[in-house]
Amino acid sequence: MKTSDFSFDLPERLIAQSPSDQRGADRLFVLRRRDGRRTHVSMSVLPDFVPDGAVMVFNDSRVRKARVFGQADTGARVEFLFTRRTGHSEWEAMCGKLRKQTVGKKYSFPEGIEAEIVAEGADVRILRLSRDFDEAWFERNGHVPLPPYIKRADGTPDAERYQTVYARDHGSVAAPTAGLHFTDALLGALDARGVRRVFITLHVGMGTFMPVRSERVEDHRMHTERFSIPTETAREIETAKREGRPVIAIGTTSVRTMESAWEGDGFAMTEGETDIFITPGYRFKVVDGLFTNFHTPESTLLMLASAFAGREFILSAYDEAVRENYRFFSYGDAMLIL
Repeated sequence: MKTSDFSFDLPERLIAQSPSDQRGADRLFVLRRRDGRRTHVSMSVLPDFVPDGAVMVFNDSRVRKARVFGQADTGARVEFLFTRRTGHSEWEAMCGKLRKQTVGKKYSFPEGIEAEIVAEGADVRILRLSRDFDEAWFERNGHVPLPPYIKRADGTPDAERYQTVYARDHGSVAAPTAGLHFTDALLGALDARGVRRVFITLHVGMGTFMPVRSERVEDHRMHTERFSIPTETAREIETAKREGRPVIAIGTTSVRTMESAWEGDGFAMTEGETDIFITPGYRFKVVDGLFTNFHTPESTLLMLASAFAGREFILSAYDEAVRENYRFFSYGDAMLIL
């Protein structure tokens, strides 16, 4: 497959630069794989489309304010996106003007923390700190790591809106954006319908920001991301599969977690790392439905959605969404694929 097979035309005006005025006040495009039907509704009526007995699986990872500015020993201001801790007082980070940030370069960060680059990767640098960052430090000194297609600085509202209402453990450098549409009231409406809600954790890593640079899809390699599946979640999903009840993933991160960990008729592991790359031709083992946002052209996320529903079906639906003026990407509207 060619990466260009997953391209589509998207007017820049449809790339959402801010969230809707009210959380959950978004549009919903419902696709049915079996008969090809398409329905345009609002998020408020989502419970009406969820099949009876369904289990919905949410990613409860919390976004870290991981975007931090440091001052180089030359006096230059350098942007860093701290993606994960790699050791005691050592962090992996994406950097502004990456090629200029080389081993031995030193930086000053807020509250007297000094750092030095000690190793280089293709897309990242490893920094050794004079003392480690904790979550409180990130909260005081970091910025919400909005995606690069949002052409504005983060503001106070983003601290709340670029976070799901059920977020728990810090660790992501990007929001599991499908979950941004859910409000406490909507979750309560799903409960009233008898929908079972369970949680997994996958900390969204730098792979979210990495484009597919290879001409052939098969040549792309995913970065690893850590996940965990609570015992009660694993039991709930395994029971649903045995009983023939649908499992609906909220977001591609939930898909990747479940499909990575499942083997045979149950979960082979409940924590670990995954670099699974789901493309058309993949046979899904767990997921029966997908609730997701509209994704960027030629992205691994669009390829996953195409694997689930068919490339031509998805691209045709995306063309319709453009005609209908849906809002795209992280702060945009939503799609439910059944």
